[in-house]
Amino acid sequence: MSGILYIISAPSGSGKTTLVNELRQYVPHLEFSVSFTTRTPRGSEQDGREYHFITRGEFETMIEGGEFLEYAQVFGNYYGTSRTVLQQAKQRGNDLLLDIDVQGERQVKEKMPDAVSIFVLPPSRTELESRLRKRSLSENVHAEETIRRRLDTARREIEKYPNYDYILINDRLEQSVDRLQAIVLGERTRRSGKPPSADEKRYLETAEKCLKSKMEDEIKVILGSFDDSSPA
Repeated sequence: MSGILYIISAPSGSGKTTLVNELRQYVPHLEFSVSFTTRTPRGSEQDGREYHFITRGEFETMIEGGEFLEYAQVFGNYYGTSRTVLQQAKQRGNDLLLDIDVQGERQVKEKMPDAVSIFVLPPSRTELESRLRKRSLSENVHAEETIRRRLDTARREIEKYPNYDYILINDRLEQSVDRLQAIVLGERTRRSGKPPSADEKRYLETAEKCLKSKMEDEIKVILGSFDDSSPA
């Protein structure tokens, strides 16, 4: 079965990009949607690889033309997904992975309720702050206000977890990659309608442990770490 749409979201600094890059090495027939953005490239990012980097004027022209499946403004920059990407992936016999924020997830789910949504969370506020500071150093950005803003935004985004089908706490990379792979392959198995093989049963069992309904207690602990921490 092809044409499954997977949505992955995460607060900034949660390690989502690394997870997605690892996932794409292990799962065949899974295309990654390259979003459009008005922000400037970071580090070694290349146009057409991480994002399509365009001007604000170009982006707003695309909005007016109804060219986006979803779009949003985040930290003053536009991000959006072209409508054509899912159809093109399906024509090639592939599934599609969208890397979008909580605003975009709502827009897509309203239009495509069968999409599989996955929310990646940091294990705690302290760990997220550490990752944000390391990334800021690598990007040569030292504004304390930027880190604090991203932490505040992360708290608000995590509160949107009930909108998602699966929750993935990115604590140990190898384990997180295995769980993300299990979610993707488990959904393929579930939707195929065929009896699962032994490997497919293991994927289904692992994926089930990541269902939102099974993760409530752990999510509350993470949210509590934001409440208990002093301001950055």
